[in-house]
Amino acid sequence: MSIYDIEVKTIKGEVQTLEPYRGQVLLIVNTATKCGFAPQFKGLQKLHDAYKERGFAVLGFPCGQFANQEPGTDAEVAQACELNFGVSFPLFAKIDVNGHNAHPLFRHLTSEAPGLLGSKAIKWNFTKFLVDGSGKVVKRFGPTEEPEKIEPHILQLLGTRA
Repeated sequence: MSIYDIEVKTIKGEVQTLEPYRGQVLLIVNTATKCGFAPQFKGLQKLHDAYKERGFAVLGFPCGQFANQEPGTDAEVAQACELNFGVSFPLFAKIDVNGHNAHPLFRHLTSEAPGLLGSKAIKWNFTKFLVDGSGKVVKRFGPTEEPEKIEPHILQLLGTRA
């Protein structure tokens, strides 16, 4: 199964696949507005704005599995992201990233890019997965890795695309 075949639900409740993102470099992130790492939203937005015209997108997937740091409804999450952090990159409906109810997208991401010592589990909010333009999961970044530190990896995948 290709990453582009996986069904996701937008933050507004529309079901779609990731097909619209085929050919783009993606940074897929599990987010939480009440997390200590939430200031990373600004860095993620900065990356999205800087490179969206070159075929790059940040995709945010809110998750309340870690200390319930994403307690709100999808509408509340969207509002908090926009008002508090200026987020305009695509956000999707709240999901689970671990366990029996883990979303198929995150099952795929963690299987393709396991964490330390081969662990598939996501340890905390703001784990980031870099996906190349062909849908291959290239690298996994932990929650403490600032978006700015990921920029060279994004640029390498974007290459000389105008």
